[in-house]
Amino acid sequence: MPAMGNQNTMSFATALTDEMSLAGAIHRRNVRIRLYVALMMIDVIAISLGFLVASLFRDGQWLSFSGIDLAYPILPIYLIIAFNSEAYGRDALTSGTISLRRSLTPLAITFFAAMTLIFFFKAGPELSRVALAIGMASSAVFMAAMRMTLVIMVRPTAAPKLVAELLIVDDKTREEWSEPQLCDTVFSKEVGVEPDLENPYMLHRLAELLAKYERVVVRCAPNRQHDWALLLRGAAVDGEILIPGFGSLGVLGLTDFKGRQTLVVAQGPLSYRDMFKKRMLDLLITVPLVIALTPMLLLIALAVKLDSPGPVLFRQERIGRGNRIFHILKFRSMRVESSDAKGNTSASRDDKRITRVGGFIRKTSIDELPQLLNVLLGDMSLVGPRPHALGSLAGDQLFWEVDRQYWQRHALKPGITGLAQVRGFRGATHRDVDLKNRLRADLEYLHGWSLARDISILFRTAAVLVHKNAY
Repeated sequence: MPAMGNQNTMSFATALTDEMSLAGAIHRRNVRIRLYVALMMIDVIAISLGFLVASLFRDGQWLSFSGIDLAYPILPIYLIIAFNSEAYGRDALTSGTISLRRSLTPLAITFFAAMTLIFFFKAGPELSRVALAIGMASSAVFMAAMRMTLVIMVRPTAAPKLVAELLIVDDKTREEWSEPQLCDTVFSKEVGVEPDLENPYMLHRLAELLAKYERVVVRCAPNRQHDWALLLRGAAVDGEILIPGFGSLGVLGLTDFKGRQTLVVAQGPLSYRDMFKKRMLDLLITVPLVIALTPMLLLIALAVKLDSPGPVLFRQERIGRGNRIFHILKFRSMRVESSDAKGNTSASRDDKRITRVGGFIRKTSIDELPQLLNVLLGDMSLVGPRPHALGSLAGDQLFWEVDRQYWQRHALKPGITGLAQVRGFRGATHRDVDLKNRLRADLEYLHGWSLARDISILFRTAAVLVHKNAY
């Protein structure tokens, strides 16, 4: 009994430590976001003060066009350019040189854009170019002073805590570990994670563990480094392996972790700026689309319900971003008693499981429309690698058994459509080459992401909504 009591106490202490670590990771991320907002507010205040100073030198009417204060159009133009110049990034919080370069350059571009607009609209008689120049110069002075003040305050205090770091110890137990704990540390055996590429549920546990971290360092035996490297590449984090002792890991760089050398083997494919742009594209398209399609969605739901007994929506486990499992939504197209929850059997052209309504909505891809709700919930994106069911087979092999790079495709959110789909790689996977073609396209998309490419794929999707492989 005493032994059991000690064990329970240790389990409680371990759980409490893990909870505190997770809270610390969330706190660091929140601190960084607040500092980004502070940078943005500094720029807004600096420009406002700059134009206030200009109005003291010249009458305020020389800084307004058709009754609109020139500062109002200047601010959004500057913020858009600054946002795309990474003026609100981690480096801008810790380096005065970088912070000034990434803010003053967009300010200069904004000034020349404003001068161009003045010329284009022939506003010279109404606006004073001298007043504009004084306003922009004063804004630059205020911006530089306030940004440098913030950097001086942040660098010695918050800078070391801006990144949520996690060390995974795979080759030792907690009892064997004698080194000082310099960041959040977990022991793989305690939390039940290991580089098992054949176990999607274990990968889901790993994804849950890594969800709040941006930098993950793994200490493991040399013979497990390659598997850990593959997992980190699909985890949407900056991943590193502690050295010495490494093989052919596909190393991206060499850096250090708390005074010890590490190999960089993975980097999140998108920066926060790119993730924000991708999410905004999703919401700008999905929200009005859901509103517009609501009557049609209700009619389809009614048709599905009347055609065969059972729920309107089909929910199935799929592998999502960072190898985390989520439930995808579709209009049910098969009879309930013959539905394949694990996805072990791909639908065939004359599949007896498919209902009459199901055959139509599958051929026209209408059955995929409820995934717009997955996009709103944040589980999916409009464009990305298609999420696969856990039991999906290429021939007689599970997808991840065909190619060990399979897990890397999950570094981005899965999509309703993707590069593989617009290239015609869809439908049943009777051979391993069917999976390899999709994987090759997914990895190409992953490594060459751009907002323009997402928009292009969305337009190209319209041409393949009805496809010979859709059944």
